[in-house]
Amino acid sequence: MSIVLVGGHDRMQDEYKEICSSRGHRVKVYTQMPARFDKAIGTPDSIVLFTATVSHKMMLTAIKEAKKKNINVVRSHSSSASSLLELLKKMESGLNTACPS
Repeated sequence: MSIVLVGGHDRMQDEYKEICSSRGHRVKVYTQMPARFDKAIGTPDSIVLFTATVSHKMMLTAIKEAKKKNINVVRSHSSSASSLLELLKKMESGLNTACPS
């Protein structure tokens, strides 16, 4: 599964990537908004939003692209490694209770 992770802490990027790759997922991590962020998202299977640590503009751009491309969006207020691991487990088991945007 390919995942775009939006938000989180800069110092945790490598840990986020390690958690996702250890569970067999390809991941792109964006903690800061790059130029042409809407094009950088691409077409992943899911977008994970860490809502507490993301700018409003970056979150709106990700949600807009998700709606346009029919991509599932999973939100978490916490940007910890354990919350990412729990989200991945829910997504893998199909028990994802987050609303698609």
